[in-house]
Amino acid sequence: MPNHLHLILWPTPDQVLSEILRSRKRYAARQANPLLGRTGGSFREHESYDHWIRRYIRNNPVTAGLCRLPDECRWSSVYVSGGQNHGLPTP
Repeated sequence: MPNHLHLILWPTPDQVLSEILRSRKRYAARQANPLLGRTGGSFREHESYDHWIRRYIRNNPVTAGLCRLPDECRWSSVYVSGGQNHGLPTP
């Protein structure tokens, strides 16, 4: 998709996610506004919609037809084998 990007971050303990996102969005707006002939005003969404992105990523293997449930895909962050989740913590 040429009009947006998905970025997955796992901040270190000394980082604040909201500050990382603010910095990335500020940079993108400063680069894009001159190309679009825009100045000032709001460029970005105020909500990060991270809960939608996590759900979208979690369900990608199901959508692709690789499995029936997200936790059945071995490469998923919610993969369960023998009753244990072997991936990243689920949101």
